Amino acid sequence: MQANQITGIAKKNEEEGISLAVNSVPAVGIPRAMLYYRYGILWEHFFQTLGVSTMLSPPGSRGILEAGTKLAPDESCLSMKMFMGHVDTLIGKCDSIFIPRYSNYGYTELFCTRYEGIYDQARNIFRASGQRFITCNIDAQNGSPEPKAFEQFGVELGFSARESRHAWREASRALKQHQKAEEHAQKELASRPGMKILIAGHSYVLSDAYLGKPILDYLDAAGTISLRADAPEPETARKVCAKFSPTCRWLVSEEIVGGVLMWKDQVDGIILVSAFPCGPDSMTNELLVRRIKGIPILTLVLDTQSGMAGIETRIESFLDIIRFQKGEMG
Repeated sequence: MQANQITGIAKKNEEEGISLAVNSVPAVGIPRAMLYYRYGILWEHFFQTLGVSTMLSPPGSRGILEAGTKLAPDESCLSMKMFMGHVDTLIGKCDSIFIPRYSNYGYTELFCTRYEGIYDQARNIFRASGQRFITCNIDAQNGSPEPKAFEQFGVELGFSARESRHAWREASRALKQHQKAEEHAQKELASRPGMKILIAGHSYVLSDAYLGKPILDYLDAAGTISLRADAPEPETARKVCAKFSPTCRWLVSEEIVGGVLMWKDQVDGIILVSAFPCGPDSMTNELLVRRIKGIPILTLVLDTQSGMAGIETRIESFLDIIRFQKGEMG
């Protein structure tokens, strides 16, 4: 965080009658993986409003994945291996590493258990490093909904409850604005002429520079318009999913399924992208393939052995099928 940014935040808080101990907490490292792509705006704005400097791990790469594969348990999904590689890049480079625990937003809004155990797993894997880890526990079922969780977290960092509540409100507002902007951008893309492909998958797969970006880049080079199932506002997507499948289990999976349903009638094909062996995706992808009719669907499962050559061949064939169905190929 730049000095002028800190000064600006401090001035804004002073005008609102809130006095913060700017830079009272050393730099916090944030792994650029997993739920960062869902809540990173929230986390960074929370720290910045408190005047706490942050640093991100580098964009995903083959090297980061290989390092994480060596560190993570063998049964971990590809995304978890990538995450541990990102944590590894931050070891010794910051005073603490922030890994929040996301358990649930209530009895019907549950997160995959990997998000709940990820903090403890990272601490155990890097226990000999001497690195400090910090967390925020979001567990509404046990009296710790998100606003209260971040308030307590701020207090643990040395700020007052009032300062922490203010920081969470500012961060929450920034996240909602970002989500609205993403949805608006998607609507603008959908209005353009051309072949449209809906890409469905976890944000931390699709947005990762090594895992998902090459797929999006290939589609762009092929002249298609890529829409994303994770672009709609989460609350709206979950409501749509609830009408489609009341028993869909995980909150993030509900958002992906809801996003597919919201955009499926405006696209020519759907690509489901998963990281092996993601349990929630194995259920939701099967649900979508079985129940969505009349639209070509391609399933891509990425693992540590995946290469873009094979993926490009499958995507190219998929696009040819769509062109043939549209009468664009002889």
